[in-house]
Amino acid sequence: MRDWLRHREWGGAHASGVADPVRPERQRVAGLGAGESKGRVAARLAGMDRQALRDAVVRYNAEGVDGLHDRPLPGRSEWLSEGEQATLKSIILAGPDPKRHGCVEWTLPILCEVIAERFAKTLHPASLSRIVRRLNLSKQKTRPRHPQSDAKAQAAFPKRGCAKP
Repeated sequence: MRDWLRHREWGGAHASGVADPVRPERQRVAGLGAGESKGRVAARLAGMDRQALRDAVVRYNAEGVDGLHDRPLPGRSEWLSEGEQATLKSIILAGPDPKRHGCVEWTLPILCEVIAERFAKTLHPASLSRIVRRLNLSKQKTRPRHPQSDAKAQAAFPKRGCAKP
């Protein structure tokens, strides 16, 4: 097979200058269609575009196997550094201070204010929502509680379902 793919045999004529009668058969075995280049066939067999294959070959020749690994995509860096994200996660898990923050549960706008105070960075609540999800935290609502509820009065009337007195 390697002999078939020698450069002089792709020219259309045999080395002696006489047309090669088995050239179409060799092209068919090699996977070449009519008028299709070796580069296009190699890219098709690799399942990629010809230019992508060329770029991969250039990177491989320059850097070896390490050049074939995916590289980070260009774009804006994270708004909060890893240390700031870890601090934010601990703040969220600790919960708000009702006297200091004026709430009993975190909301995204209140967390934006905390970030502005703590890290001197302003964020929109929608952007903060993406960061919080990336920290593997879910949005949970606390059970609503009436401000004038009395725990002792509630304990005097326990729920018993269908139990008979």
